[in-house]
Amino acid sequence: MSQLASKQCVPCKGGVPPLKGDELNRLSEQVEGWDVIEGHHLSKTYKFSNFVKALEFVNKVGSIAEQQGHHPNIFLTWGEARIETWTHKIDGLTESDFILAAKIDEIPIAR
Repeated sequence: MSQLASKQCVPCKGGVPPLKGDELNRLSEQVEGWDVIEGHHLSKTYKFSNFVKALEFVNKVGSIAEQQGHHPNIFLTWGEARIETWTHKIDGLTESDFILAAKIDEIPIAR
């Protein structure tokens, strides 16, 4: 388990600035394959051999999101799932987004 994946998401009450600069870079290096889009959100696409496997994966993502109280956008299509996350309360990235990304990456994937 990665260091980030061992942490818990912390609810954002607003009033904090989104991550930028060195702090954003440090965290983004810890989640392989996730793209930081315009400094605003994280995005990663997972590939599968069929729709059912992609659906099983997004259901597991949904379960983790619910446990963490941190809910990403989930896009599902045949053989593919794309996850996007950011902290809506501040319209940008917090450590919780990276924690969620790390937890999602630990889901065993049946391709």
